[in-house]
Amino acid sequence: MVDIAIDRCSRIETERLVLRKWELTDLDGLAEMNADPRVMEFYPSVLSRAESEKMLVRYMEAQQREGFCYSVIAKKRSGRFLGYCGLKVPGYQDHLSFGPCVEIGWRLLRSEWGKGFATETAQMWLGFGLETLQLNEIVSFTPVQNSRSEKVMQRLGMVRVEEFEHPLLEDGHRLKRQVLYKMTRQK
Repeated sequence: MVDIAIDRCSRIETERLVLRKWELTDLDGLAEMNADPRVMEFYPSVLSRAESEKMLVRYMEAQQREGFCYSVIAKKRSGRFLGYCGLKVPGYQDHLSFGPCVEIGWRLLRSEWGKGFATETAQMWLGFGLETLQLNEIVSFTPVQNSRSEKVMQRLGMVRVEEFEHPLLEDGHRLKRQVLYKMTRQK
């Protein structure tokens, strides 16, 4: 299944966008996005360039290991980095009460918010995961304060399942309480 995913996810085009594998040249866009306090509002902290570089390496390794990972979203005409969206196996899923699982997630440069890119690319990834990879379900979660991402989950037709405590955040952390959504494959 991994080889099939790699072959089919090398480059996917929508009407406006290109979804493609990570490349080392994506570091500038990723670092810019991860350093923006508004983009990172619902993450524990902004990330330094060095932290973004480590993240890029992890994503590239996941592409090879799992056959899929969050993919780069780029403008179709210019190739400009806009953010990422895709499926990912959480590295800490043994600590999740709903694991093992495959998660769908997205993050965009602030200048690209409100243009429908997250919904457009996530719809493609949900279809790929449920139909092509034959996953039984895909989950998505975010801090309870993140109404923007929760609205994307709702637009995608995902179902709110529960709230839970994120296992990697300490008690009392402002982002500890998370909302879990999922979509199940129709049989």
